[in-house]
Amino acid sequence: MAHGNLMGISDLHVAFPENRRIVEELYPDSPADWLIVAGDVGESPDDLSWVLDLLTRRYATVIWAPGNHDLWTLRDDPVSLRGDARYRRLVEICRSYGVHTPEDPYPVWSGPGGPLVVAPLFLLYDYTFRTPTAATREQALEQAYEAGVVCTDEFMLHPDPYPSRQAWCRARVAATEQRLAACDPELRTVLVNHFPLVRTPTRILRHPEFAQWCGTELTADWHTRFRAAAVVYGHLHIPRTTWYDGVRFEEVSVGYPRERRQRGQAGVAPRRIFPAVSGDS
Repeated sequence: MAHGNLMGISDLHVAFPENRRIVEELYPDSPADWLIVAGDVGESPDDLSWVLDLLTRRYATVIWAPGNHDLWTLRDDPVSLRGDARYRRLVEICRSYGVHTPEDPYPVWSGPGGPLVVAPLFLLYDYTFRTPTAATREQALEQAYEAGVVCTDEFMLHPDPYPSRQAWCRARVAATEQRLAACDPELRTVLVNHFPLVRTPTRILRHPEFAQWCGTELTADWHTRFRAAAVVYGHLHIPRTTWYDGVRFEEVSVGYPRERRQRGQAGVAPRRIFPAVSGDS
């Protein structure tokens, strides 16, 4: 059986015509390639359907984890579902295309460097990535409002039926922790989450107040505890490779057109997760 590459991409934001064209031009190197899509496809279920219809016809396997934009409920969206009900609708859409979601059995990739359990996660955030001068969520939010860097999630990402986004996060973390603990202890993992599992990647954000919407301290040891061979994430729109505790972290964002222009970035392609590129292990 032929084995292709395990690739990763995120933050497609296909509401931007330039980004939609990027997706239209995504092709695998091999028909056996797998593609991880680590959230923020767009703001509507129609966006997700369009992207998955295209990608599943090109890649052997597609794996999806939701981003915060995917969970927004916009005022003019004909799909008025909020919170967990909206997430479940997106899961249904993924399953209709045969795409693996955080609610499904984790697939095992058997290519070079494998076998690897590829685990898409949905964990959200709980405002614990605060600035050193914010002792509470309330203080962190006050700082963000003063700095003018409040995440749109505060208005568009509803936690229903949970009382808060942080409560939803805690529930997701607890359930996911049990699933990961039940994985075959002989196999390494590729952990896929829209938000970074550790706080360190957020240290380079231009506005440190924004980090509170970027993850949770509850997952700080997951990359070592759950035997990660690599961690794939997005959200920060700072594509790069970093290492924490000997584990490779890949930020695979496409991001916004203006960000790519500021970086002088000409092209966009999925990042190869495995086989590891030269120098990685």
